Amino acid sequence: MYLSRIFNAINISVQEKYMTEILELNEKTKEFGLILTPDEVKNMMVARNKVLRDYGRVELGIEVTKELIEIFSESPYIHEDNYAATLTELHEIFYYLRNETEDKIGDFKLISMMKEMFDGECAGSVELLKSRLEEFAENFRSESLRESLFEGED
Repeated sequence: MYLSRIFNAINISVQEKYMTEILELNEKTKEFGLILTPDEVKNMMVARNKVLRDYGRVELGIEVTKELIEIFSESPYIHEDNYAATLTELHEIFYYLRNETEDKIGDFKLISMMKEMFDGECAGSVELLKSRLEEFAENFRSESLRESLFEGED
């Protein structure tokens, strides 16, 4: 009985810590005219947690979230009116891609690739980014399968 209260209290304090860490990033992102409100952060974290559950993933920190915020806040295609929604969609894309590439690509490399495509050929279109990265994941899996089939044939 008391154990569940303790776990609940710990979870609440961790969530508050995460929220504070993300809100502190506003100091960096405000130079681009981008600021997240506490409600936007809360909604983004709820969506992130749902994505993690849906993909059967466990994240012990919010480093990916912080990296997405820091990297994508510099994009010329992200504005205050689409900032929070875009970050939420980027979480979905990121964790989809992590699963589809079987975690063979590091977080930073994956986020950098997403940003390069988003600002480049996708011109800020999240839907186009999702489509391009689905193609990338399919090619990546095919190449990985091909490599594993020919492994050790020397």
